[in-house]
Amino acid sequence: MPISFEEACDQVMAEGTMFNLVDAEIRGRTYKVFEAAPPNLLGIYELTAARGDETFLVYEDEQWSFGDTIAQGKAIGAALAADHGVQPGDRVAIAMRNYPEWITALIGIHYAGAIGVMLNAWWTGEELAYGITDSGAKVVFADTERADRIRPQSDLGVAVIVARHTELPDGAIDIASLSSFEGDPPAVEIAADDDATIMYTSGTTGFPKGAVATHRAIISAILGYAARGAVAAVMGRSAAAESGETKESKPPVFILTVPLFHITGLVPVMYGALAGGLKLVMMYKWEPKRALELIEREKVSTFVGVPTMVQDLIQCPEFDQFDTSSLSAVGGGGAPAAPDLVKKVDKTVSNASPGIGYGMTETTAYGPQNAGPDYLERPTSTGRAVPVLQIKVIDASGNDLGPNEQGEICFYGPNVIRAYWNKPEATEEAFIDGWLRSGDIGRIDEEGFVYVEDRAKDVVIRAGENIGCIEVEAAIAEHPAVYECAVFGVPHERLGEELACAV
Repeated sequence: MPISFEEACDQVMAEGTMFNLVDAEIRGRTYKVFEAAPPNLLGIYELTAARGDETFLVYEDEQWSFGDTIAQGKAIGAALAADHGVQPGDRVAIAMRNYPEWITALIGIHYAGAIGVMLNAWWTGEELAYGITDSGAKVVFADTERADRIRPQSDLGVAVIVARHTELPDGAIDIASLSSFEGDPPAVEIAADDDATIMYTSGTTGFPKGAVATHRAIISAILGYAARGAVAAVMGRSAAAESGETKESKPPVFILTVPLFHITGLVPVMYGALAGGLKLVMMYKWEPKRALELIEREKVSTFVGVPTMVQDLIQCPEFDQFDTSSLSAVGGGGAPAAPDLVKKVDKTVSNASPGIGYGMTETTAYGPQNAGPDYLERPTSTGRAVPVLQIKVIDASGNDLGPNEQGEICFYGPNVIRAYWNKPEATEEAFIDGWLRSGDIGRIDEEGFVYVEDRAKDVVIRAGENIGCIEVEAAIAEHPAVYECAVFGVPHERLGEELACAV
């Protein structure tokens, strides 16, 4: 009989393994944490730097090795401290599309002991100014387009460091002067529970909230994904042994289809590849045909995107013109997925196992995952999580509910954010005794499978992007012909949800 999920978890997370869990006190509460986790993200950077000339990033016709990527990041960290006065705990923002320099900038920010502030590259100049001001960022890394949006906000008082420019904007600094800096980064002391990133997420308050993740939170999510993958591998080998099947195993190759300023792009994809020593293929922008070209050229094995992208990929008119046999996993999360999508993936991509994940910016992306046979049998479930993360459902009074009883889904684990930046009231509202309230309505069945069935918050998730209805209502209400309006979400086959408005 094939091994069960619980048995696989016990095997993968047994004492003496890299995924063994122990108790630790964090901010006065006890959590299960990975005993072998490095103390901070610098530990991961140093481990991967040892891979030297092995290819980490592929961007267009460029190839970046692990060694060069980390070396440039360290140089940026040294320059931030020496030339720009960045000290531990300072905030440094990133506002650019997916370029390799986005990654080296974040690595450099951490080597300076600072906190990376991920700004949405789709924001307007005013919105970018809000993020810079709210976070108190001292420096901003930007590409030319974002630098041009920031420039009119002349009173921000921040240094703007620009990557991928044809002509350096007035007053800006070339990132090359930092990435070629000669000197070592400062010897900073970074504790596991020091802040690492601030990532803005839309909500019901009308203004984006900065979700603060610690070094431990990000590392816990990285290891949570790795542990869940190891559990799936153990279960897969057990099932294969029962059936007599054998499959050739090759090192995974990831493709980055979603923005790095989204938690999915940052943690499971970018950090997952970096920590795992895997090749990461970066796209300039999302185009299904271009994705298929890269999958064929780079032998991509792992495709992670929002369900809209998965649907775009398999329904691309040129799909059959490309070799997608290298794909072994096609999935994603960040938005509602139509139940029949899993069947379409299973039918269309011959060697790939379909999958889905359910996480939030506030859980540093990690959450329950569903893939392979489990997903085919339960296409409406987002799956199960390894026990570093606890999940429960509560009623409107905060009482715990039993199996298959519908209520609000809550999370408790070291991967959950510390707080919302500068928003103590929002932080207090989001947590109950250390449990994060997701704002999602659902249930958990007898086997631990999570089902997300509704939203409690006034937020529409369109193609993976959180859109606060209050923000849109406020913008529409500025029109002189509008007396009153209400914005809400309606189901959409491709986007998951689409905005609708009653005026």
